[in-house]
Amino acid sequence: MLRDGSKTNIHEARAENMSNIRYDRHISLPQVGLEGQKRLNSSAVLCIGAGGLGSPVLMYLAAAGVGKIGIIDFDVVDLSNLQRQIIHSEDELGSKKIDSAKKRLLELNSEIEIVTFDDMLTPENAISILENWDVIIDGTDNLPTRYLVDDATRMLQKPWVYGSIYRFEGQVSVFNFNGGPCYRDLFPNPPEPNMVPSCSEGGVLGILPGVIGSLQATEAIKILLGIGNTLSGVLLLYNSLDMSFRKLKFSEQESVEKPSSLDSTIDMFEKFCITSPNGDKESVNKQGASGNENMFNRLNVQDFIEKKKSGWNPYFIDVRSDLEYASVKIKSIDIQVPHEDITSIMTDIPNDRDIVIHCKSGMRSQMACMLLNNAGIDASRLHNLEGGIMAYSQLVPDDIE
Repeated sequence: MLRDGSKTNIHEARAENMSNIRYDRHISLPQVGLEGQKRLNSSAVLCIGAGGLGSPVLMYLAAAGVGKIGIIDFDVVDLSNLQRQIIHSEDELGSKKIDSAKKRLLELNSEIEIVTFDDMLTPENAISILENWDVIIDGTDNLPTRYLVDDATRMLQKPWVYGSIYRFEGQVSVFNFNGGPCYRDLFPNPPEPNMVPSCSEGGVLGILPGVIGSLQATEAIKILLGIGNTLSGVLLLYNSLDMSFRKLKFSEQESVEKPSSLDSTIDMFEKFCITSPNGDKESVNKQGASGNENMFNRLNVQDFIEKKKSGWNPYFIDVRSDLEYASVKIKSIDIQVPHEDITSIMTDIPNDRDIVIHCKSGMRSQMACMLLNNAGIDASRLHNLEGGIMAYSQLVPDDIE
């Protein structure tokens, strides 16, 4: 005869055996094992946005058995989303993305818990929403939310995984991990709202968020398991056209001001007029580091003018697109090349001159500085012209054609 409680024990044993079968490929990994899988099952991860980046992030976290997954988004599924937001389907057109995503995730793994927030992450609710999660993943790709996530997670001492996509390129990094550098160490201040192209304006290769989102999910799982080397202090750059990956290192910058409250982000939200946090309005900016003296120098237009008057003769590079350059340019430019191709002109850059790089507003030129520094050019020679041609044209209109 079975003792009291034996039936319950049998059911629990069967359930555990089924779970072990589901996660067998994880459990067989020496770096994961049964204990690691249990760690995943007891972890909680929040994904901000259930769009392009959020789709692969959520799918792989659910499949991996992350026990509690949060989704914050208030947008609805649109036909134009389906080119890249693979978590949704035609049957879900017009429905809330959080509902569509939750349904799909539970179909994939009924053992996990899905918590949804039909809301926008704001300075008012950020702390209360973010504080109960082990890892935060940003799948929104809009600037105010990104700065908000960085400030809030820094205050809460929680890591977050960054992803960014535009056209054929993407970026991934990890911030605030074990006291490591934060997003503001890499990008201290946002550009003006009209300087940031959106994916609806510039387009995005449909499969690109799948690549970048999968990398984000990978970083999150590594953090939860405590294995491998994360991308903390490293910006990973991916170019799908030539299938290349590059790593750019950065570090914490004591000179960069980091807000002690979320009040400063309120003005940013109003300035950008944010209407949706979903992962498909990826206002991805072709950004690079600024304020990182270890990588290059920051130079405003006024200082540039004064230094030129005193006899300084730097090599002046325009890293805007060919179309932008054909439309309007600075007469005194030495050479023009799109920022992503900056290393192709290494042999044209004189070894005995400093280098000043500009774009439209100063964001792509920062990335160009990072790429040149990574390619071997001394950081002391590199100067990013803040404000780009927009600021330059206001102070030196005679040098514009």
